[in-house]
Amino acid sequence: MVQEYVSPVRVHKYSFEMVMAAYEMRFPSCPQIPVVIECVITEDSWSADDSQRHTTRRCQLNVDAPYLLKKMIGVDYVYFIQKNHLDLKNRVLEIEATNETFASRVSVIEKCKYYVHPENPDWTCFEQSALLDVKNFFGLENTVEKIAMKQYAANIAKGKELIEVFMKEVYETGVKELRPWNASEPGKNRELRRVVSRGTEPLSPPPVAETKKLSIPDQYTLDSEYIKRYLGELTPMQESRLLQLRKWIADLQKGKMPSDTTLLRFLRARDFSVEKAREMLSQSLLWRKKHQVDRILSEYETPEVVKQYFPGGWHHHDKDGRPLYILRLGQMDVKGLLKSIGEDGLLKLTLHVCEEGLKLLEDATRSSEHAIQSWCLLVDLDGLNMRHLWRPGVRALLRIIQIVEANYPETMGRVLIVRAPRVFPILWTIVSTFIDENTRSKFLFYGGKDYLQSGGLLDYIPKDLIPDFLGGPCKSFVHEGGLVPKSLYVSGAFTERDGDPLSEDSIYRSVSLGKGQVHEVIVQNRDPQSVLTWDFDVLSHDISFAVYRSEQELDRPDQAAAAAGEERRSVLEGAACARVEAPRVCHDGESIQGSHVMADAGLYVLQWRCEAADAQLMYFHETLASHHYRGSMSSLQSATSGFSCLSGKSAISSCPSR
Repeated sequence: MVQEYVSPVRVHKYSFEMVMAAYEMRFPSCPQIPVVIECVITEDSWSADDSQRHTTRRCQLNVDAPYLLKKMIGVDYVYFIQKNHLDLKNRVLEIEATNETFASRVSVIEKCKYYVHPENPDWTCFEQSALLDVKNFFGLENTVEKIAMKQYAANIAKGKELIEVFMKEVYETGVKELRPWNASEPGKNRELRRVVSRGTEPLSPPPVAETKKLSIPDQYTLDSEYIKRYLGELTPMQESRLLQLRKWIADLQKGKMPSDTTLLRFLRARDFSVEKAREMLSQSLLWRKKHQVDRILSEYETPEVVKQYFPGGWHHHDKDGRPLYILRLGQMDVKGLLKSIGEDGLLKLTLHVCEEGLKLLEDATRSSEHAIQSWCLLVDLDGLNMRHLWRPGVRALLRIIQIVEANYPETMGRVLIVRAPRVFPILWTIVSTFIDENTRSKFLFYGGKDYLQSGGLLDYIPKDLIPDFLGGPCKSFVHEGGLVPKSLYVSGAFTERDGDPLSEDSIYRSVSLGKGQVHEVIVQNRDPQSVLTWDFDVLSHDISFAVYRSEQELDRPDQAAAAAGEERRSVLEGAACARVEAPRVCHDGESIQGSHVMADAGLYVLQWRCEAADAQLMYFHETLASHHYRGSMSSLQSATSGFSCLSGKSAISSCPSR
């Protein structure tokens, strides 16, 4: 496989002639790059007017490889041929180096160029590229490739500061300034030639040289100071991958180019594999175009229900200068928001937040002394309970997470989770599998009230910026959330993606009950400590709900009789059973969520009993396996923690017993 390296542009704030004098100081050997043993001139010639120099050197390099590998290949040193063309008239030096040793098995081509900065004639630019192709190397191709690229990257890193080192040596010789070559000043040109060649005499007659025009750097180059200031510290290979991806996108995109920070985020998400990052980015660019994401910041209008009931917003910054976003998830009415603005509405809101975050990152980078590449998320889980595990809501959340992961990679620098209740392990188990492993590693969890202790939020957020609802001094303008009134629900805003919520394909079932009738669902449990969860809406009149356990076989509910409008007989009549959730009356319009840890195997029965004529019910239930939740679920039992009963009257209430 061919390995490619392309460097960003290095800018030396010295004239081209002074840089050439410093460059020559590295020969014939360079202690700063000990891998180079010696470079011997084999050809050297100047043009008659002292403007052109052609030099060929044979360089001996130490093989930085394991002892056993050296013995296997039979060499301790390798040789490279370096050809330089110095054009003092046009102020450019071009260098090409190729390997002499193992040339039939390994191909190495390195090209470098020094030239005058296009905007400042007193500065000098340097750029570098290399190709490595290990064709056939005694079955050790991968090993040789890794060793070669590692050594090459190390030499590049050392070479960055060499000009500064050698410039001091030039100054020590008494040379403080060198004027550019001038055809009308042959005497001074002769002195310039002496300094930039350190007095080396030609070994062959001067050839007739053609004058080359100065090559202005193209759009695929990047200045190293720009990279350090706006993109952060990158290794030479990472810089090279960035330039390769940038060139590919420029060839593909005829319009607006993604920013360098965007390219870098996609590279980081794919471990700097250009091919994988290119595939991921191309899909994201198509997605942005299809959904007109670039217009969100200018065109998105925040729905009124979001302004009043969405508990999230930006709040200053963390200690690293990252923009800080707060989400009070425990106070968020997921069902109410979905039924008011729909899943697409919630997605648009999320994308608007992400686009705001990208703009805030740009602002933070400009106002700080270093690159700010990601934001910080603070999630308050106070109030989280089983209503947040409403299955359609979780499924909508997972879809949104997948879209954000695919199109905003590496934007999350840190996630601080505070006041996490015992219900949280369930939600985390469901959601975490859909979050990238690298992102999961950025989560920090704090239960109870220890988040303001040593090792808590104060390690990451300035003390004066801790929000007031967490006990800090800073006023937060993030909405506290709360239940969305049913009057704000929009018909058809949210339906099951598999069909209408009331259809046979829906996970919810609809039931009509006459006065005194019951509807029962039998759940057979063979997994002690598994969790039985339920979610139902009372659509009209009052309904009593209870949960029972039986150790004997039960007849299935008579659905045929129910369909005929006959009174339904309870399957529990005459059966030995125990009540595990006491009957509670739930009123018209209420949405109910709850759970019960099924400590024992056996049959469990969910029972709804009509308290008045023509009651309607829509319900869903699910069993969560014990191996995910053992040891973390005791407080979720309705009998222990109180029955979660969401309505327009209260967020959590205990329905009175029947």
